[in-house]
Amino acid sequence: MLQLSSALLTSTLATGQAPDTRAGDEHSYAQPERVRIRHSDLTLKVDFGTRRLEGEVIHTLDWQPLAGVGGETARRLVLDTRGLEILSAHGREAEAGRWLRLRPILGHPEPTLGARLTIPLPRELKQVRIRYRTSPDASGLQWLSPSMTAGGKKPFLFSQSQAIHARSWVPLQDTPSVRFTFNAQVRVPSGITALMGAESLGPPTAHGNHRFRMEQPIPSYLLALAAGDLAFQPLGERAGVWAEPSILERAATEFQDTPAMLTAAESLYGPYRWGRYDLLVLPPSFPFGGMENPRLTFVTPTVIVGDRSLVGLIAHELAHSWSGNLVTNATWKDFWLNEGFTTYVEARILEAVYGRAFAEMEIALSQDNLRADLTGLPPSRQGLRQPSSAGEDPDHAVPHLVYDKGAWFLRFLELRHGREAFDGFLRRWFDEHAFQSVTSDTFLEFYERTLGSGMPRAVSRSELLEWLEGPGIPGTAAVVDARRFAAVDAARTAWLAGTLEAQALSTQGVSWTTLEWVRFLEGLPTTLSLPALTRLDAVRGLSGTPNGELAQRWYPLTVRSGYAPAREGMAAFLKKVGRRKHILPIYAELSRSPSDRAWAREVFDEARVGYHPITSVSVEALLERHDGEGAEAP
Repeated sequence: MLQLSSALLTSTLATGQAPDTRAGDEHSYAQPERVRIRHSDLTLKVDFGTRRLEGEVIHTLDWQPLAGVGGETARRLVLDTRGLEILSAHGREAEAGRWLRLRPILGHPEPTLGARLTIPLPRELKQVRIRYRTSPDASGLQWLSPSMTAGGKKPFLFSQSQAIHARSWVPLQDTPSVRFTFNAQVRVPSGITALMGAESLGPPTAHGNHRFRMEQPIPSYLLALAAGDLAFQPLGERAGVWAEPSILERAATEFQDTPAMLTAAESLYGPYRWGRYDLLVLPPSFPFGGMENPRLTFVTPTVIVGDRSLVGLIAHELAHSWSGNLVTNATWKDFWLNEGFTTYVEARILEAVYGRAFAEMEIALSQDNLRADLTGLPPSRQGLRQPSSAGEDPDHAVPHLVYDKGAWFLRFLELRHGREAFDGFLRRWFDEHAFQSVTSDTFLEFYERTLGSGMPRAVSRSELLEWLEGPGIPGTAAVVDARRFAAVDAARTAWLAGTLEAQALSTQGVSWTTLEWVRFLEGLPTTLSLPALTRLDAVRGLSGTPNGELAQRWYPLTVRSGYAPAREGMAAFLKKVGRRKHILPIYAELSRSPSDRAWAREVFDEARVGYHPITSVSVEALLERHDGEGAEAP
């Protein structure tokens, strides 16, 4: 727990912001140094007509005694909110005691953090109850009309709480440094199934109330809710998949290896501590590939491509059950502790289930991604320990490199210490820090106390800091050469040189997985001639492909090369898919010229109704970056 001096605490209480330390969260108004939410009881009604959640939350509090601090500033609860309408607040001294009326103060909303909710208290109360309703435009909720779903008959709702969007549908301490358990009751209309990232407590009542319980403490960004026309198919005793009925069978086939992944992860890093591991396939507007909500990972349908070549995403979200969900970064400055660890563990799971050659392809692409991410990124943002990003939205402030560089760093430690020793180190890391929020300093101390003390000269302090704080890729980084990519690179070189016909390329690539086609496309020149694009399109059917990994690389190439036949398929893809990873590279390329940007805005105007608010903000920012520039010269 972060311990503050009286002077620092006084500053924190006055400003609502924690001091700029590694453990201080600049993205939250909360004051966990003084009081922490220990448990929450949620009661919510889902209203598709008004696009609102309405209900109440009862927070059970743990007060932290701090010497030298008293008076009114020590008797208040400060919570994070965004767009919430606060209807009332009450408090009580005991769980069976009388509720006292409180007078909440909702501050002026700030673009990134939302509005501070301050609740003055007469004394250190045990519980506080807040009745509220959400905004129809809540940043952490997406409401889909029936026409935007696979079935086309019933509406759909899903949440996305990471990074700081939980505050848009629950007033709470929206910081990963605070963990809490919860119970929930969610009321939905007839014919709608409600799910949460929690244990379901039986079938719904006659009034449509679904009950849930999460006994393991989680950070706020892992709060998850979904409601729609959903069906279930088991994948094993502990795993299964939820989806709209029309895609359930395809999803279950694609994800059939999930139980094997779970077994492999446990053999490496210890028991899975969350009970079940189920998947929920969301509509294509979901802005991310996956979201690792405990017990119920949210998954994009864009990974259902028929050959299980993109199930690395499932391995990644499962890995979060240890790195991120079990041991969590205390602030977004140390996001590498979640995503770097998870990207490393993902590769280990894939190797155990599919073999080393498959895992090598994933690692090689990850390393290529890092090289690309470093281009144009300021040196101050190239380390794993990110600097303070006060005033910035953590959705955009933390660069993607923390995934790939973090995994590369752990692979460096594995090579220096040996896999057996490093596996033991990671397992002990997860065991000793289970259900805790940690910082990079926690990791350094643990490493030097355990693995580093056993082989003190294996890795120097300067080498560790070069990875954590230095720019670029350290010279100690070991490059992975994926053996299966050699044939891909040779075929591409021959095709570009004219010594391999496009038809022969089609024959040679018929057995390639998506990963191999990604490698092929990423190695192409910045632009290609129209005849070359036509031939490649004919043999692989890239214009109109439902495969997002290929689309995000093919369509920007066609924009740069002026290949008009791809426009129809590109527009259809952008109107159907809302996953940011797949569509932002396309919009970014289209935004570079006035004519392409005008076309992109027309497409976006039609597509945005199906995009998550997080996605819409990102696309708008790309297009606005170049708006106002002059027309192209004749």
